[in-house]
Amino acid sequence: MKIINLVENTKGSRECRFEHGLSFYVKTGKHTLLVDTGATDAFLANAENLGLDLGQVDRVILSHGHYDHAGGILAFAERYPGVNIIMQKSAGEAYYHISNEKERYIGIAPEIMELPQLELIEGNRRIDEELFLFSGVTGRALWPRGNRELKVERGGAFLQDEFCHEQYLVVEENHQKVLMSGCAHNGILNILETYRRIYGADPDAVVSGFHMQQKSGYQEEDLEMIREIAAELKKTTARYYTGHCTGEIPYRIMKECMGEQLVYVHSGDEIVI
Repeated sequence: MKIINLVENTKGSRECRFEHGLSFYVKTGKHTLLVDTGATDAFLANAENLGLDLGQVDRVILSHGHYDHAGGILAFAERYPGVNIIMQKSAGEAYYHISNEKERYIGIAPEIMELPQLELIEGNRRIDEELFLFSGVTGRALWPRGNRELKVERGGAFLQDEFCHEQYLVVEENHQKVLMSGCAHNGILNILETYRRIYGADPDAVVSGFHMQQKSGYQEEDLEMIREIAAELKKTTARYYTGHCTGEIPYRIMKECMGEQLVYVHSGDEIVI
């Protein structure tokens, strides 16, 4: 299994472009996947720089309906029009960030919903013995505080986003199971609990942002939540690869607790499972 970050918020060591977004290239025995496509077409340039042939991609998996994960889909679809794109049906709804009475649209480009290669699913989907998608995480233990500013527009009203559009990919090869999430808006501990109900054990590795970044700074309750999450993750048997919406300050706090169990993935980095 090969997992390479195609774009992330921070500069890596391989002179790749970086932006507020996330995209991964995943290569298994049967599949070549894209998991998210960043905020722009930067991932395409980075793939070329890294010597990766995206013409071999057989599926695109969208983790959830936000622009910083779906912004490159139209550019990819124009270049590779025959590739299946899988997302939750609800990922096409109108999502907003509302702060200080300012509204900012953060959903996906509406044109994506018109693509003929788009496959909209609802709930879990077994693709084959290597790939499984699940959703429906309803737990709220240590739910990220930043979620409170994220809304969905329905019937002319802004409602709290419950992240039913978020889905998680499990990649299995050579008896190794890797859980991949985009931002873990539903809370990484709740996602892991749902995973355990399905598989009966922890995954071998988790690749995910943790949605802990706070542009307005961190209150003591935020820092305590970060420490508590890190302590709970340290109890598991998984190894964690993170970046993007986790934020550098939360990462440093978690790293102090988790040590080598936690690794930051920069733009262009390869994950060794």
